[in-house]
Amino acid sequence: MASPNPTDITLHAASRVLEIRFDDGAVFKLPFEFLRVYSPSAEVRGHGPGQETLQVGKREVTITRLDPVGYYAVQPVFSDGHASGIFSWSYLYELGQDQERLWAEYLAQLEAAGASRDADDPRNAALVKAAPSCGH
Repeated sequence: MASPNPTDITLHAASRVLEIRFDDGAVFKLPFEFLRVYSPSAEVRGHGPGQETLQVGKREVTITRLDPVGYYAVQPVFSDGHASGIFSWSYLYELGQDQERLWAEYLAQLEAAGASRDADDPRNAALVKAAPSCGH
């Protein structure tokens, strides 16, 4: 069975939410922060299991631009400069379906690391400096 395809994508700048409607009737409202911390990029996900980098201080992040990638994805440009994540329709659908669980997991990871969603929180400094880079 083919993955659902979007019929409408709307960026809500004031509420910092990407609303996406799919042809199977599903509608997901994905906060920009959620999309940023779950970016499929190597910078966030690494190049294999265990190489993920916990994203901290992303509460106020916005999407400044949303570029189409062929007929299968979009590539957001985030206000913190992150622009390497390509979000396929199937990945956006998965994020929408699993949003509640994934968000709870993210908050638990932040708490375990002693980190914060706030960019100006001094607890984040050590994590940001220690984050590995994929060279991009």
